[in-house]
Amino acid sequence: MATEKSTLNAPEELAGPVAEDVQTAAEVAERETTAAIAEDEAAVQVDFADEDAALAARQAGLEIEGEGAEELPDEAGEAAVEAGAGDKFAGKSKEELVALFARMLEEQPVQTLRRDVEALKIAFYRLRRAEVEALRRTFEQEGGAAGEFTPPVDGAETQLKELFKEYRSRRDAFIADLEAEKVRNLEIKLAIIEELKVLIGSDEKLDHTFAKFRELQQRWKETGIVPQANVKDLWENYNLQVENFYGFIKINRELRDLDLKKNYEHKVALCEQAEALVLEPSVVEAFRKLQKLHDEWRETGPVAHEYKEVLWERFKDASTRINKAHQAHFEALKAEQMKNFELKNELCVAMEELLSRPLTARKEWNRASDRLLEIQKTWKSIGFAPKKENSRVYERFRTACDKFFEAKRRFYAGLKAEMEHNLQLKNELCEAAEALAGSEEWKKTTDELIALQARWREVGAVSRRHADVVWKRFRAACDKFFERKSAHFASVDGEQEENLRKKLLLLDQMAAADVKEGGYEVIRDFQRRWGEIGFVPIKRKEALQKRYKETVDALFDVLRGSERDRSMNRFREKVSTLRAAGDRRVRSERERLCNRVRQLEQEAAQLENNIGFFAKSKNAEALVADVRAKIDRVRDEIAATVEKVKLLDREATAGE
Repeated sequence: MATEKSTLNAPEELAGPVAEDVQTAAEVAERETTAAIAEDEAAVQVDFADEDAALAARQAGLEIEGEGAEELPDEAGEAAVEAGAGDKFAGKSKEELVALFARMLEEQPVQTLRRDVEALKIAFYRLRRAEVEALRRTFEQEGGAAGEFTPPVDGAETQLKELFKEYRSRRDAFIADLEAEKVRNLEIKLAIIEELKVLIGSDEKLDHTFAKFRELQQRWKETGIVPQANVKDLWENYNLQVENFYGFIKINRELRDLDLKKNYEHKVALCEQAEALVLEPSVVEAFRKLQKLHDEWRETGPVAHEYKEVLWERFKDASTRINKAHQAHFEALKAEQMKNFELKNELCVAMEELLSRPLTARKEWNRASDRLLEIQKTWKSIGFAPKKENSRVYERFRTACDKFFEAKRRFYAGLKAEMEHNLQLKNELCEAAEALAGSEEWKKTTDELIALQARWREVGAVSRRHADVVWKRFRAACDKFFERKSAHFASVDGEQEENLRKKLLLLDQMAAADVKEGGYEVIRDFQRRWGEIGFVPIKRKEALQKRYKETVDALFDVLRGSERDRSMNRFREKVSTLRAAGDRRVRSERERLCNRVRQLEQEAAQLENNIGFFAKSKNAEALVADVRAKIDRVRDEIAATVEKVKLLDREATAGE
């Protein structure tokens, strides 16, 4: 009882350090929660804007399938397309991009637009995605469910899709016309070959025949490209007929030699140009120029027989070196892209594994977010995968990232709802504390305020804009009561000094008492007298209470020891009698003792349970002390009874 009352002298302990602990815990939890939510709002620290824009354009149906025959993209061109390069589109609005697209369609040949179109649509969808994300965040902040958000129709996007549809239609038409023209060119060149065959057997005059031959050569050169599958056979057939013309037609030798010399000089120049291409810094550019040289070689007429193989071997040797370098370059590029594809697949697996982990705490989400950002940075450091796989693997990666951040947003949305609930609970605690602030039931109100402060600690964080206000309100109510309480008990210091003297005197009496004669009643009387003495100074309370407990324990130890010794001596005499009466009597006694132990354990458990009920009564301390004394006696009897059972077992063993 005195222990309970002593807390009333320390309002500063409850209104000061205890309350400060409440404030510190609340502020720390609130700061952690607010910081984590802020981190979630800016979670994507790695810039995937271009990749996301390319993916959004593909999902919107703005994909150019395949490559037209008019296009020969080099390495740099492909990289520019993949990375969304297009500086001339930077800084333009969506409307400006749409207007520029329309102007491009009007003013430029469709076969020259592909790379610009790729860059323009990525620039457009970068802006569009940023707008949609901003609208989504606003929708969710206003209370909308994330899954219910639908972006509004964008007029500029609709115009872009219409223009892209027109571009794709024109491009498809151009490619179809180009393929048809190739077929027509093939037919024209086949007809020229047939005319050459006829010319070789002609009986016309030399001047007329040679003029006709020059005309056919010119027509051959002026005729455009043919389907790739027919190029090799067509060229071999044409070259054969030209050689036949020079070999079999009866023309002036000087004129023929002059033509052969001219062809020889041209092919030597082509060999020199091909050999110079070996030093070209760009392998791709060297290969492209080599193709043009091969076209010129095929269009150039024959040379004297003794130079034919020499020149061809020289030209072929240079071509082989360039072709090998070109092949090696693209094999290395392909191998690197496949390696990049494998690395990106591994990062996808890592993301999906991260997504599968159950995350239930802020610290777990923070660690997982750090890991995700590491993965994203690694992804950005890896080059392109093969073109047909690059978009798909990025879509897989982006999907995993989106699912992670969506789950994180749901988690923190739940935290925000919890913070609102916590604010309601803390306002209720403030109201309860304010209702108690004017009370003069010092003990009862102190306990109730301590309970309210404990509940305050258990309630989680609230939003930053409310945390300080609600805490000051709660603290003010607690301070008001404890200041009143402190003023009230300041007048009882003299009485507490007298109570201290009485308790010290009682402790001396207890230490000198002989409890063997009076038994438990003597101890209970001391406990009653101690409880009737009032408060003591708070600085002496703990040491005094400790000394009191040690003194009471010593009295019980003396009493238990003497009674136990007498009881065991009597039982030993009884055991001797039982042994004389036979083993059956001994077993019966042992069974009785075991039953008694079980009965006592049930009684002790019941008494322990009763303490919980007594704690709610008005004179709780006295009742609890009495019950605990009974429990101690029951425990002592259990120990004594167990010792008796052991004695019986030892006697039985000795008898055997």
